[in-house]
Amino acid sequence: MRLFRQLVPHLFTLANLFAGFHAIVLIAQQQLVEGFAFIVLAALFDMLDGILSRAIGVASEFGVELDSLSDVVSFGVAPAYLLWVAHFHSLGGVGMLLAAVPALAGALRLARFNVQLTSLADKLSFVGLPIPAAALTLGSYVVFFHPRGIAAPWDTVVLTGLVLSVAGLMLSRVAFLNVPRYTRRFIRQHPVQTLVFTLGVLAAVLTGGWALFPLLMVYIVGSLGWEGLRRWRRRRVEEEDAESLAG
Repeated sequence: MRLFRQLVPHLFTLANLFAGFHAIVLIAQQQLVEGFAFIVLAALFDMLDGILSRAIGVASEFGVELDSLSDVVSFGVAPAYLLWVAHFHSLGGVGMLLAAVPALAGALRLARFNVQLTSLADKLSFVGLPIPAAALTLGSYVVFFHPRGIAAPWDTVVLTGLVLSVAGLMLSRVAFLNVPRYTRRFIRQHPVQTLVFTLGVLAAVLTGGWALFPLLMVYIVGSLGWEGLRRWRRRRVEEEDAESLAG
């Protein structure tokens, strides 16, 4: 029974990896929407494996490493390949480098997370944009908002700016909230966060995924605003402390 309990979260992690691989196969066949759907499915499996491993008390360093390896494929390589097939292939070698940037940044972010991990306890926030959120942001833009066929120069500029911005946010020190945990304790302590996330998921489902990119942009911009406010408050406190010491 204990072996089964330990195995279940790993099966979800491997399902995440398989979904990422299947996404790459579909994207190679020019089925971009279907390929992105499997990236979304991989994100669902990624969320479930973390929730399950902590809920049944089997979180381990092995699970963390396996999760990171799966994430590199599903949320690093798969969206990078989606970018390449959807647009950047038209730019040759430069386009290949631009398409690879999110995968490279995501791998660095996961490596930083693993070496700085001090506890297997669930976290309320992460340092740097989580790689699944980065993958969903880029994928949803490409699938629902980026023009198909021959793109104008402005479209290349917008997509390049988005890619570089998302990659930079993954490597940043900005705090981003974790996905809510649907437990009575979490809902009682964080009702607003739980409600907003639930409504966002419902909006994404009801719009067939179209609302995913705007919602993720609100998440990113809101996190940047909160981080700026937090740092401003910290500077104010430091200045007040310095003035009181000087006085």
